[in-house]
Amino acid sequence: MTIESTISPSLSAATSSQDTQAALRFITCGSVDDGKSTLIGRLLVDSKSVLQDHLAGVTRQGEADLALLTDGLSAEREQGITIDVAYRYFSTESRKFIIGDAPGHEQYTRNMVTAASQADAAVVLVDATKLDWENADLALLPQTRRHTLLLQLLRVPSVVFAINKLDAVANPPLAFAHIRDALQAFARDAGIQATAVLPISALKGWNVVEENRQQAGWCGYEGPSLLQILESLPVTPRETGLPLAFPVQWVEKFSSSSDTSQGRRVFWGRVATGQVAPGTRVALLPGGQTAEVAQVLDHARRPGAVAAGHSAGVILDRELDVSRGDWIAAAPEALSDDFEETPRSAWPTSRELNATVAWLDDEPLVAGRVYWALHGHRWIKAKVKRVVERLNIQTLAREEAVQLEPNAIGHVELALQESIPATPFAQSRALGSLILVDTASHKTAGAVLVR
Repeated sequence: MTIESTISPSLSAATSSQDTQAALRFITCGSVDDGKSTLIGRLLVDSKSVLQDHLAGVTRQGEADLALLTDGLSAEREQGITIDVAYRYFSTESRKFIIGDAPGHEQYTRNMVTAASQADAAVVLVDATKLDWENADLALLPQTRRHTLLLQLLRVPSVVFAINKLDAVANPPLAFAHIRDALQAFARDAGIQATAVLPISALKGWNVVEENRQQAGWCGYEGPSLLQILESLPVTPRETGLPLAFPVQWVEKFSSSSDTSQGRRVFWGRVATGQVAPGTRVALLPGGQTAEVAQVLDHARRPGAVAAGHSAGVILDRELDVSRGDWIAAAPEALSDDFEETPRSAWPTSRELNATVAWLDDEPLVAGRVYWALHGHRWIKAKVKRVVERLNIQTLAREEAVQLEPNAIGHVELALQESIPATPFAQSRALGSLILVDTASHKTAGAVLVR
């Protein structure tokens, strides 16, 4: 097995064109007990990112229980499972990393979605011992398929399949070949570009930080280790090439100022798309008023332009009613024909949405239900008009449906209480995503991706 057969051709090109010096935020996901927490513990220990007293605290009978390095909740240690997302930080000589350990249980899929929505990459763990690895036509576990499909929906740029526990099967090369072929076939049918497929043993540390020194070409694989792959992955590019969209998170008042040449409030938030600079003509949503940016402050209150992904404070050239949850967006270019209606913003607003939903609630999603929807920092009511179809995670077929069961993925139509600047998620992760929250229990019910 050569490196070219398991590493995507786009990897080297992406590496050369992207800044790989920035911290890489990645998650581990997959089915329950596939070794996700153990893998992260192995990365931390072998990269020498764990203090000796911390390591001693998770040592049992002379051996370290690596999973305990991330499973910090008492319920997690008692049950031996991951419930909430645990974040850990480590670095190598060439890069810094932020790891999210996502739970594998179906009932905690909402936590996995939360972690994946901000990830630059994902490592999907596959437990070889749970599969019929002797069968060339083996079936993958449902949660492996579900997590991988969610990564695709959430536009996680890099997906690495790590086939774990191959040290515990009778014929590791055969098991790796069959499981790799099944993963590649699934990814191909789902339209997912897998960055790499490699064999590992998180427990023994083979192919995790360094190649398996005991067996050269273990499982017929001669490519880089998992950490070497992670060190070469690009971070998610900021959406700087799009028109400005700035969700207001906090309003700072300094009305005692005697300067009336500009507004006397600072609107703070994180630039979602484009960049904001003094002189920019903007439209306020949902109101539709227009203004000009008089001054822009960065997170340290230094004046200057601020690009997408960074926090900023915006001061307008006049006083306007702007509150938390409103959007400051780029104003459209004026139309030459005065009789034509000029749109209020470069980002059109709408009250009707066609969306893909990852349903996370314990109760099924049915037409007619009303939820709170969060878009940016704005809360509005959303009514489910129709459930259009459901995605069968086994066959990848789209099936007609009248409801979505817990952990299902489907297509729905939503009617919103107010217009919002929602755009297809494929165009912008920031403007194309919402969450639905149950109005009674206040639990996160669904992740919405605008189509």
